[in-house]
Amino acid sequence: MFKMCSVVLLTFVVVRSAYAVVPHTHKIVESVVAPSEWINVGSAPADHIIPLRIALPQANFAALEEHLYAVSDPAHERYGAHLSKAEVEALVAPHPDSVSAVDTWLSEHGILNKRMLDTTFKIFKHKKHGDEIVRTTRYSLPPHLHPHVELVQPTTLFSRVRRRREAVHSVVQAYPRDVRSAGTITVTRSDGSTMTVDASCNATVTIACLRQLLNIGDYRASGTNGNQIGVAGYSEEYANYEDQQIFYRDQLPEAVNSSFTYTLVNGGKNDQNFNSDEYQDDPDMQTVLGLVFPSPGTFYSTGGKGPWIEDSDTPADTVAAYGAWLDFVLAQEKLPQTISTGYESHEQTIPEAYARRVCAGFAQLGARGTSLLVMSGNGGVGDANGDPRTQSCWTNDGRHKRQFLPAFPASCPFVTTVGSTMYVPEVATEFSGGGFSNYWNRPSYQNNAVAEYLTKQLRGTYAGLYNPNGRAYPDVAAQSINFRIAIYGELTAAGGGQQATAAFAGLVSLLNNARIEHGKPPLGFLNPFLYSSGLTALNDITSGSAQGCGTPGFSATAGWDPITGLGTPDFSKLKDLVLAL
Repeated sequence: MFKMCSVVLLTFVVVRSAYAVVPHTHKIVESVVAPSEWINVGSAPADHIIPLRIALPQANFAALEEHLYAVSDPAHERYGAHLSKAEVEALVAPHPDSVSAVDTWLSEHGILNKRMLDTTFKIFKHKKHGDEIVRTTRYSLPPHLHPHVELVQPTTLFSRVRRRREAVHSVVQAYPRDVRSAGTITVTRSDGSTMTVDASCNATVTIACLRQLLNIGDYRASGTNGNQIGVAGYSEEYANYEDQQIFYRDQLPEAVNSSFTYTLVNGGKNDQNFNSDEYQDDPDMQTVLGLVFPSPGTFYSTGGKGPWIEDSDTPADTVAAYGAWLDFVLAQEKLPQTISTGYESHEQTIPEAYARRVCAGFAQLGARGTSLLVMSGNGGVGDANGDPRTQSCWTNDGRHKRQFLPAFPASCPFVTTVGSTMYVPEVATEFSGGGFSNYWNRPSYQNNAVAEYLTKQLRGTYAGLYNPNGRAYPDVAAQSINFRIAIYGELTAAGGGQQATAAFAGLVSLLNNARIEHGKPPLGFLNPFLYSSGLTALNDITSGSAQGCGTPGFSATAGWDPITGLGTPDFSKLKDLVLAL
């Protein structure tokens, strides 16, 4: 991710309060205005230490991207021939000139001299919450270094962490279980086929319900063939062992006394204290492991914050340390074939250089054969953590322009983004995130599907509120509300985009298990397959809309739409397709 082939991964710099003026040798890289929520309360102590990450350009990323699409396209002769760790690292290694230039620069300054960035760090205090951080509003580098350094952080980036639990609980409260729950319901699929689902799944979604809704049937994973699944957790939110056992006793007795691997990343913790009020990754782990048992599972507890530019409307939000997590997992020789993560932020609050670097790291995962599933969001077309029915949406670039707010990492073209559905038959939820990126152009694999939606369905509606040329999301969807899970030692209900993502990830892990059992490589990056031959195994969702920004938002329609994507998966059909590849 931010490595320089084992050279200067993390540089520790002593902050000096004296301003170093070197106008003839430095040129500004970035200059910002501190967000109004942060107050400058004075110079940082001269002995304060900040760990700086210096990111060098990945010289051959274009070649990596070509490899990624080749091994992910079912029509390509190289489909499934994923790259090794060493092959990927060779492609993304910085140019030797960049390494040499940065090494020389650091050596000249002894790393301890603040003139290296020609800046002064200050202490900023958050008005409402009282948090204090050490930051600067601008930094510079010698002009000859600009082609060799993508970013240096944390410097100009102001951040706070808002955990997921508010969004999770609001989703549960917004959808009372007052629907038909007795008998059975016959569901007609997109292809005209029918399936029968227990009506109780309308009110409470269990693993048994998911197996019906996803048409998994009696298929079971192996615990010994090497298939694995991972869940990436951030923001001091954890998975609890005892909650997992309560869940198993309630829904999967054969799994009782089995567990998962807990991996700590970047100062992450394994907090098992029921009083911590920090177990919002419990639902994710319970859902994925409930579907894939006995395949092994890993929970990554990642500490730290990622860089952040505040919104005027949402000064506090989830700030996931994606870069730190990627540094860790990409350094491993073996990776889970499937990984789920249920975190998101407004795309505009993630500095574009950092977002692009993280997205490039996700591409490395895909090239190595890992399927990464991320959620589309819980705020419709706007606020990632607010009520989609009442939010207003504004840009944070100084223009204060009304605009739909795409989410990250949902908007990265190298991940599979999952939208939200509910009830039986399934309809889109009004909180399901969806939209169009302002950072990435639409990838070729979704050109036909999205172009048809824009010309035949949207037809100019909301012009100016979104980027019609941007990467569109979500790609697919799954059930998202009234999941029966265990938190804080008790069975309760949970819901949100993270549940849909976990459910879809569990299904993908079962598909990977089937391929491994037949001597085939894992699926890796899913989107080229889903937008081509995989379409026939997805059930189109045509009812429901995602509200937000003072508008009715996008509606689910025939074909791809920016609320449920291509639709919900049919495991049995997908299994037949992926085994034929």
